Amino acid sequence: MLRPKTSLFLVDTLLAFSCLIWAYPLRFASLESIDFLWKDNLLTIFIYVAVIIFSSYFFELYELRKFLNWKWLLWRCSFVFAASVFLLSVLFYLFPAIQLGRGILVISLGIFYIYQLGTRFLIRKFSQASTFATRILIAGAGDLAQKISVVVPVDHNVHSYVRFVSCTKKEPIVDPDLIVGHISEIKEIVQDYRPQKLIVALTERRGSLPLKELMQIKLRGVEILEATTYYEQVTGRLLVEDIQPSSFVYTHRFRMTPFLRSYKRLYDLIFSVTGLILTAPMFPVIALLIKLDSPGSVFFKQLRTGENEVEYFIYKFRTMTQDAESSTGAVWAQKDDPRVTKLGKFMRKTRLDEIPQLYNVLKGDMSFIGPRPERMAFVERLKETIPFYSTRHFVKPGVTGWAQVCYPYGATDEDALEKLRYDLFYIKNYSIFLDFKIILDTIRVVLTGFGGR
Repeated sequence: MLRPKTSLFLVDTLLAFSCLIWAYPLRFASLESIDFLWKDNLLTIFIYVAVIIFSSYFFELYELRKFLNWKWLLWRCSFVFAASVFLLSVLFYLFPAIQLGRGILVISLGIFYIYQLGTRFLIRKFSQASTFATRILIAGAGDLAQKISVVVPVDHNVHSYVRFVSCTKKEPIVDPDLIVGHISEIKEIVQDYRPQKLIVALTERRGSLPLKELMQIKLRGVEILEATTYYEQVTGRLLVEDIQPSSFVYTHRFRMTPFLRSYKRLYDLIFSVTGLILTAPMFPVIALLIKLDSPGSVFFKQLRTGENEVEYFIYKFRTMTQDAESSTGAVWAQKDDPRVTKLGKFMRKTRLDEIPQLYNVLKGDMSFIGPRPERMAFVERLKETIPFYSTRHFVKPGVTGWAQVCYPYGATDEDALEKLRYDLFYIKNYSIFLDFKIILDTIRVVLTGFGGR
């Protein structure tokens, strides 16, 4: 079954292609122009559709939960139109051979703008129907059940609900008013509430679950999930505290095959070489600005923990005052850190200070995508307090990563735990597609400044 985001992506792809086809006879008043487009402009069609999809993704028009605000939709669709016109105009100016006919670009994007806005408004309207409501039962009433109820996506549909089914005689942690019965009555409860999902949120399930009844419920179409699995699907991170060691062993995930390692190393080389060539003209400019901004060296070198907890030197443009930790020792950067220079604040927001790490990627100390490397002093402490923390060191650290595009910069042990949830999700679900998504999200993070400190 296609996920809603995937379906919307395919709809936009079809709409973009269709709008380009319709624009030609509207502009030239001839159906023969369609044959010209189809035969001689396949590359142009691909670039046209790719730019529109990228712009739509960049402005979060595949985040269905945000469609409840019609003003948000109107502005975002307008941004997609403007960004697509700008990017395609630049590409057509730089590469005249792929240009569309005169006037086609604005006409086709104008039609697409109307249809894209219309599809989002329809989704917004019909999402209030009972058919599209989110109906969830959680088997359990303890701490784990409470954690799961918090991450259930907010749904303003009046027919949506989250209810709990008690499984023990212990005092419930969740709201007692939301408990609709006992697990022994699960067949009757499901028949009355007709949920789409039943989430089992029990730390100890032995003897607590009527497996025969649950099997019958599942065969009738109700999706039954473990709490950790649901948490992972909804949040894009792992519930580290409630994962059993066997979850790492008895799964086909958490496995980096020789093919995937070779692929990662290949694109690491391509990205690092390309990145260093493209950014080389910026090095003297940034170096001069750093020198003018504050006394000290241009580059910053520091030991970080890499794959298999082997230390290596990481290279960055200096963003702090010289010898910033001479009196404090190893400490995390804080919000509005007084040690950060004026230029350093800008470079951290735009991630310009990270550019020299492409040299680390070229050397093989790092990968382009992976968990961010920490200092050994922090690693040793976090290993004692956070379960499975060392697992993040089974892959190379990265210049960017899943945690960096999903979570703002962290400066506490609690932040380290949250980032570990994302890092383990990446290691568990590693794929070429996930790397591509992280690259697109990184571009968005860099341009918006989210996450930098």
